[in-house]
Amino acid sequence: MPSIKIPRKSSDTDMTPFVDVAFLILSFFMLATKFKPPEAVTITTPHSVSSDKLKEQDALLIEFDSAGRVFFTMNVKKSADEKLKQDLIRNVSQAKNLSLTDAEIRNFAKNTTVGAPFSGLKQLLDVDPIQRQNVKQPGIPVDSTNNELTVWITNGIKTFEGHQINYMIKGDNNAKYPSFKGVMDALRANDQYKYQLITDPKSVPPGTDLYVERNKRK
Repeated sequence: MPSIKIPRKSSDTDMTPFVDVAFLILSFFMLATKFKPPEAVTITTPHSVSSDKLKEQDALLIEFDSAGRVFFTMNVKKSADEKLKQDLIRNVSQAKNLSLTDAEIRNFAKNTTVGAPFSGLKQLLDVDPIQRQNVKQPGIPVDSTNNELTVWITNGIKTFEGHQINYMIKGDNNAKYPSFKGVMDALRANDQYKYQLITDPKSVPPGTDLYVERNKRK
């Protein structure tokens, strides 16, 4: 009886459709991913043993670097909601008679981080919000004779009226005392005594009470 020959089929797989799908997925993530914008100032925060995550929504963030430059940022719940940000800069403009234009107000709403005195604010807001990240700002004055941070906080409170505000401070580990004192003076001038410090989480040192307590829970 003659044997039946089974036709051989190639074991090769056409990878073209898989490559197409891979490129489609890659293109989707490249277009849809929103990267975190670079920070306006580099700050090395002190270490801490706290692992609590701060709520950065409806918050007034105050930063100061090792050179003593002070920066102010307003964060709101919705990234697309620019109304509160525009209200803030309008209030500041009226309080200090800055005569900011509508275009400058919109530029502020796109990037609310400010580290310049009021005398240079109009010039700063004339710069494109993206390009402003490359501008070296001198910092907001916080000395005893001219603490402009007080005005920013005052108008931040006014803008956030009816909202619970989170006050956050992010200071460099090598910052000098005068910068920290100026920030505290601005908060006290607005009757604000509760705030949160942004630190660099660090493992609990062995032998401490907190170390013993945490290991008991494991």
